[in-house]
Amino acid sequence: MVKIDKITAFYSALIILLTGFIVFPLCCVLLTPRLKDVISVFTSTIWRGAILNTLLECVCSTTLSVIIGYIFAYAVVKAQIPFKKIFAFIPILHLMTPPFVGGLSFILLFGRQGFFTHTILGRDVSLYGFWGLLIAQVLCFFPIAYLICAQVLQKINPSLEQAARAMGASKARIAFTVTIPLSLNGILSAALFIVVSVLSDFGNPMIVAGRFRVLAVEVYTQLTGWVNAGTSAVLGLILLLPSIVLFLLQGRLMKKEGAKFAMVGQKGSPLPEKKSSLITRIFLFSFCLLISLLILAQFAAILIGAFQKLWGINTAFTTEHFLSIWRFATELRNSLAFAFIAAVFGTIFASLASFFVNRTALPCKKYLDVISQIPAAVPGSLFGLALSLSANRLHFHTSSFLIVIAMTIGFMPFSYRIISTVFSQLKTSLDDGAASLGAKKMQIFSTILLPLSRGGIFSAFIYDFVRGVGTISAVIFLVSFNTPLASIRILNLAEQGEWGKSAALATILTSVTFGILALGKILTKFLKNN
Repeated sequence: MVKIDKITAFYSALIILLTGFIVFPLCCVLLTPRLKDVISVFTSTIWRGAILNTLLECVCSTTLSVIIGYIFAYAVVKAQIPFKKIFAFIPILHLMTPPFVGGLSFILLFGRQGFFTHTILGRDVSLYGFWGLLIAQVLCFFPIAYLICAQVLQKINPSLEQAARAMGASKARIAFTVTIPLSLNGILSAALFIVVSVLSDFGNPMIVAGRFRVLAVEVYTQLTGWVNAGTSAVLGLILLLPSIVLFLLQGRLMKKEGAKFAMVGQKGSPLPEKKSSLITRIFLFSFCLLISLLILAQFAAILIGAFQKLWGINTAFTTEHFLSIWRFATELRNSLAFAFIAAVFGTIFASLASFFVNRTALPCKKYLDVISQIPAAVPGSLFGLALSLSANRLHFHTSSFLIVIAMTIGFMPFSYRIISTVFSQLKTSLDDGAASLGAKKMQIFSTILLPLSRGGIFSAFIYDFVRGVGTISAVIFLVSFNTPLASIRILNLAEQGEWGKSAALATILTSVTFGILALGKILTKFLKNN
């Protein structure tokens, strides 16, 4: 009998699992459509319109998100404006909220009975459609651009800007001839990341788009409404192809960006920072204040809407919406339980994959590295469709298991990147020292790398858990009568016009999410300090 060591067993098991949960479902999508499905999609004016709508929405949402994110990051990092720490925190706060918050709050603020459109302006207008979707997605995704651009701006060697100052360049000229050109790789990286996020977005189009058809929603409606798996698969694959290409470009840009800043060198001793002009500071402060107030208004709308009898019509204070939440206890319990289980498995898979790829010389490492990151490029609605089709092929219909798999695999790439970064910061001499004392590879992993990386690993777990609690796009294909989820219930209540109940349930779920984030931050700090 051939004896298999532990590392080979774990490595083989991980590759088999990830292949089964990622590659096999995607192959099922590829094999589902027939030639007539492909022809019908590309010859139908409806689907050509949906493709063009998706392209238009993607270009406009990405462009505005990047512009707003960069200006916001420049104001926080480079300008001397008041309340910089508060402005720096608000986009991160918004980024960690469940994805349904944006669409639901948009209706409460800008719908027919919206606070801004009806109460303040007194207009009976509807922003459902392209313009509403554009506003909702820009507010939802600009924090991604802000985070990436802020990191890029902080890395720029100030001696380059100081040299331009010494030659008499104004602050504005330095910004346009030095700072922005040095930020281009980061700007492009942010744009590529947002494009993939916009293509994957399901909650905002479902609530806000109205008759403005986009592919992410049509993938769902074709399967559930018309039971047309072939058309649904073709539409999903149209979403997948640009996502994969953009994801690969993003990876290359990130490597180029790292090399670029490595060549620039260390920061050195900066000269005293020259203040921006008063007009510039007033503009940047007003800009950050406006965006921050819009974000805070979203949270306020959901909270206030949960305590109003009927939003925009009967504003009497009531607690009946919260009292009715007990009916959705199953949904809340399922969301928390599934997200927790998925976060545990996602963190385990990501930790093992990071270890095998970065700290061993095992064969097929490149394959493991690729499949660990592929789900980040797969739109959530397509991955949910892939799991649904593969489960039907295997005659497997346990929805709770499929939901956990969707959450586990969907967010694992982000954990993989976090943990890989943490592992790269640990010297390989620690591995060599343990090996010289007779430690096996898996012992090094469990007794050295994991304890030294526990802060980063716990952060990855918290991220997976928080995103899993509020996820919509992948799991909407997989929920059943026996496995309802809070995020899907919020979406259904909003579609039915039950704004009060939807806002109350959203408030509870968002509060739970922030509570978990706060607890996670405390525990992460404790783990790092001990």
